[in-house]
Order: sequence, then C-alpha cells, then structure tokens
Amino acid sequence: MKKRDMNRDWIAAAATLSSALPYLQRYDGAIVVIKLGGHAMGSDEGMESFARDIVLMQQVGVNPVIVHGGGPMINAMLDRLNIRSEFVNGKRVTDAATVEVVEMVLSGLVNKRIVQAINAQGGRAVGLSGKDAGLMTCDMTDPALGFVGTPSEMNPALMHTLFENDMIPVIAPLGGGRAGETFNVNGDTAAGAIAAALKADRLLLLTDVAGVKDGDGAVVTELKAAQIRAMTADGTIAGGMIPKTETALGALDAGVRAVVILDGRAPNAVLLELFTDHGAGSMIRPD
Repeated sequence: MKKRDMNRDWIAAAATLSSALPYLQRYDGAIVVIKLGGHAMGSDEGMESFARDIVLMQQVGVNPVIVHGGGPMINAMLDRLNIRSEFVNGKRVTDAATVEVVEMVLSGLVNKRIVQAINAQGGRAVGLSGKDAGLMTCDMTDPALGFVGTPSEMNPALMHTLFENDMIPVIAPLGGGRAGETFNVNGDTAAGAIAAALKADRLLLLTDVAGVKDGDGAVVTELKAAQIRAMTADGTIAGGMIPKTETALGALDAGVRAVVILDGRAPNAVLLELFTDHGAGSMIRPD
C-alpha cells in the first residue's frame, strides 16, 4: 500500500471516530441488551470480533448485557447422546432428559465460550443463567412442551451490581420454576424479558437475516409498532421473524426504548448500529 493510501485510511478512521462522538455521548451509561443467536456465533474469528465490540462498548460507557442462544450446539449434543428431540410450532419439546442436556450446553459449553472470548479482549465477563439470584422465575409455557418456560417474575438486582463493578453479564436462557424445576426459555423471549426488567435503552436481536423485510424483500430500516402489527396481519412478516417481532413489541410495551433486529454475522454490526449514522438492521420504536 502506498503511503498516500495509508494516510487516506488513517484520515478516514479519524473521521469515523470523530463522527461517533454524539452517539458515544448519547449511550453513556445506557443499558443495551444483546441477544446473540446460536447461528450468529459463527466462527472463532466472528466470536473474537463480537467480543472486541462488546468490550469497546463497555469501555466508552455502555452497560452491555449478553443473552445467548445455542440451538445448533444443543442439537449436536443431543445427537451425540442419541436423545431424540422434537419441535412443536418451532419450540423444542423438552423432557427431563433433554432439559439436562440443554442446561449443560447453554450454561456450560456455550456460555463459557462467550465469557472466555470477552475476557480475552480485556473485559470482565461473568457467566450466569436466569436461575442465578432469582433473575428469571418461570411458569410452564405448555404441558405439551415439557420443561419450556415463560418468564413470570424478574429480579434484575444482580445486573445492577455487576454494572457498578464494571462486569459484563453473559446470560444463558434458563429459568427456575417455583417448585425447583429448570425451564428452557426461548432466547429471544429471555432477552426481551431481561431488557424489560432493566428498562434497557436498546434491545438488539442478532440473528442470521438482515432485518425485517417488506413485500419486495427489501430491509425496512425503521418501523413503528403499528407497522409491525399490520405487516404480521397481512403475512409480510411470517415464519421465524414472527417470534422476534413479538419479542420486540412486548419489550417496547414494557418500557424498552427501541428494539433492533440485525444480522449478527455482519462485521461490527453492534457498533454500526449504536455509533454510526448508517445503523444496521431494522429499528422498531413505540407508536
């Protein structure tokens, strides 16, 4: 690379940093809950990049909370153990044997991988599940689904303690039952409930699509809650996007300021969304 080109790159980098100032000020002290999907975790390089972005967010004053999934990893472990798993309307039927594997994979393998990646970038991540400190108490969603839970009581006090001590919570979507059960919770649902309990400034749902698309297949960058309802009613929003938009609407109703659905596989997607004019994905705001 010629020296002139290198200078041009440095100038562009400096301009980017300068233009980020209003956003850095805007999000100073803000709570941002980020749902990291199992597919969005991608490669080791992708995980390293994500972890660096999270540490940078905290370094400039944001309080990030990571809520992760792990469906592909659960499927792989169930296959290794020859445990059959079925789905009803997109939700995993979770019997006693399955919920043990779910907890082992989510709270162990997946959670600690994320924690380790963040710590390797200089952060101070702490791995938890919704069972810790009574964060997420659940009721059974549907007896036909077994140990699948819906959050019914939230206690976010531990989160604030971690923020005060410059720690980054990394939360596996498992909840405790009133009789000592362990419940598997949909990752988007768990992230929405945690964001609502924290009255988060932003809920970012990282997935494997670019955002909410209109009837022509183009990503809609800004939406109101009423538009989401209309697009769902006419079938424009369908399939796997429906649970995500339902999570978004529930979070907005509970006081979260905005929800963004974005492609977690895109480099620096979180930073682009928070700290640039361009943003990333589809932002959903209250009416």
